[in-house]
Amino acid sequence: MPRRIRYDVWSPAEGRTTHRDGAAIWTSPWSEPGFAFADLVASWHADTTGGSWIEVDVQARGERRWHHLGHWQKGPRPRHRTSVDNDPEVDTDTWRPSGRAAAYRLRVTLHPSTAGRAPILGRVGAVASAGEVPGTTSEPLRRVKRVLDVPRLSQMAWAEVGGKGWCSPTSVSMVLAHAGRLPSATDIPAAAREVFDTAYDGTGNWSFNTAWAATLTGHAFVTRLHDLRGAERLVDSGIPVVASVAYPPRGLKGAPTHGTDGHLVVIRGFTDTGDVVTNDPGALTERSVRRTYDRGKFERAWLDGSGGLVYVIHRADQRLPEGGRGAW
Repeated sequence: MPRRIRYDVWSPAEGRTTHRDGAAIWTSPWSEPGFAFADLVASWHADTTGGSWIEVDVQARGERRWHHLGHWQKGPRPRHRTSVDNDPEVDTDTWRPSGRAAAYRLRVTLHPSTAGRAPILGRVGAVASAGEVPGTTSEPLRRVKRVLDVPRLSQMAWAEVGGKGWCSPTSVSMVLAHAGRLPSATDIPAAAREVFDTAYDGTGNWSFNTAWAATLTGHAFVTRLHDLRGAERLVDSGIPVVASVAYPPRGLKGAPTHGTDGHLVVIRGFTDTGDVVTNDPGALTERSVRRTYDRGKFERAWLDGSGGLVYVIHRADQRLPEGGRGAW
């Protein structure tokens, strides 16, 4: 099956809201991506100040069961932020429906604080995908160098206090800093506390990372891209992207990590030959964070490693480009 990707997003006005036991329950319209999808990752923007929190669930058409995708509450010490590990179809942040699914809908339960303050839902979306990733290297869109000035941050500068596992919040912090939305008091340990998933026992939950970013930029979501041309279009629009890669030992020449089963980096640009200019938070120092990788090797590490998964984080005045091919 050729690679198929579809990202859909809704505002609260586009769904249906009911109430039960003091909580508002918002349900999206049914989404029909146009293909039987193998996996889905949700994203959301919600204001949970005052101790309020949300639950996010997904349901396949024809099923009664809802699959739980997590509790979310912003802040460095939340009582309600965790994925759920008792559903064989859900792997932390990814729903893989048994036998695939042709349609789905999302549900968000908005729990008020003990003082009665309700969360505010901004938008909710999800990316569904299926099919084999391309096996050949994509041709560059154009042969013009374009590199964004993304500040460099190293997770390894904090290795002694847990930084070895903080590639995701470090990458998100770099993109937020580029957008001018990283609070001045937010260092990498503080960013890690904002996205920590207690069930996963780490900071790599994709949905939680974009949920935190959305509270600062208003626009952040998880999606998948067909190939590096999608990343080029975003970079050309001034939007760096966070990409999830995986590769065996010596699988990515020039990388600071020998090999990895999952790592996040920032794609900040492309050379005039199409190679990928990144900020790799796995570098030992901030000075050595900038890394340029061979286009073919990087694309394999990204497409084979995560199916082309990225975080897209941008301000309201940064418009997404044309040519998303279903990814946005």
